[in-house]
Amino acid sequence: MRTKKILSLLLVLIMSVLMFTGCNKSTDTSKKVLYVYNVGDYIDETLLKKFEKETGIKVQYETYDTNEMMYQKVKSGSTNYDLVFPSDYMVEKMKNEDLLEKIDFKNIPNFKYIDDGFLDPEYDKTNEYSVPYMWGTLGILYNKKEVKEPIESWDILWDSKYKGNMMVFDSVRDTIGITLKKLGYSMNSTNSKEIEEAKKLLLKQKDLVLAYVNDEGKDRLLGEEVAMGMIYSGDAVTLKDENPNLEYAIPKEGTNKWIDAMCIPNTNKNKKEAEMFINFLLDPENAKVNTEYIGYSTPNNGALELLDDEIKNDPVAYPSDEVLNKCETFVDIGDSIKLYDKAWIELKSK
Repeated sequence: MRTKKILSLLLVLIMSVLMFTGCNKSTDTSKKVLYVYNVGDYIDETLLKKFEKETGIKVQYETYDTNEMMYQKVKSGSTNYDLVFPSDYMVEKMKNEDLLEKIDFKNIPNFKYIDDGFLDPEYDKTNEYSVPYMWGTLGILYNKKEVKEPIESWDILWDSKYKGNMMVFDSVRDTIGITLKKLGYSMNSTNSKEIEEAKKLLLKQKDLVLAYVNDEGKDRLLGEEVAMGMIYSGDAVTLKDENPNLEYAIPKEGTNKWIDAMCIPNTNKNKKEAEMFINFLLDPENAKVNTEYIGYSTPNNGALELLDDEIKNDPVAYPSDEVLNKCETFVDIGDSIKLYDKAWIELKSK
């Protein structure tokens, strides 16, 4: 009897251990964590909670300020982000340096909603490494009370009557890029003489500029501290809603049409879950919510159909083909970026 009792107790103990171990395994596999690295304030965070609720996957969400900051962290190999949101030229740079993994589009059926105009882009010609997220243009936001003439050209940023009353971006590619456009060159020029010519023109402009700015410039434009400044179209939409004295213009020479994308770094640990999240964000209803929160333009036709007509018909958010045909998308210019960096350092140091 004693032996049977001992055997029975041992059997119960073994079963309990097995059951406990099994529960732990089940719990571990259900607690997947997706590591997402995105630009600050570049998603409606209610969507993160919705994704977690629908899938049981925890989203660890972190933010960065610039493409270059994100690039350095991914390149260092010290992180295991599953999803990042680089801009066009940075997608190409990371792809060329084997920092990105090919996406399995069989896991992203909602990719069918992406407009054909965003397929096979210059920065990802085989359409294997990126999914378009948001897009827009670069232009001039101006105060109609102070700027009476129509803004037709980038020339106005060199007009001496606005001395101390304008701001330009503290951005190598953007500011040198619009200067190249003013001169009739490509924003992706790798010609040293053209870049030198752009630098000399920016040196002539420098005394007219109140400040070289980034995000902080939005508040100063909103508060009417300056007559005009460079801005992205999505920010222009938001600021125009808040201050009816503001208007947005894309100069006749053309400008940058930028595209931000979703990509999977090759250091990821959860590719399947990253693709699930991409597909989730491409769902038209989710994409609509995200677009309305961010204020930028969506490449998602399903979401576009759900937007209010006022937004869909806004030429700031969705310019005509005539305007867009004059625009360029930044591409990775390789070592030629050193020419830009050198010109920028010389500009800022004088």
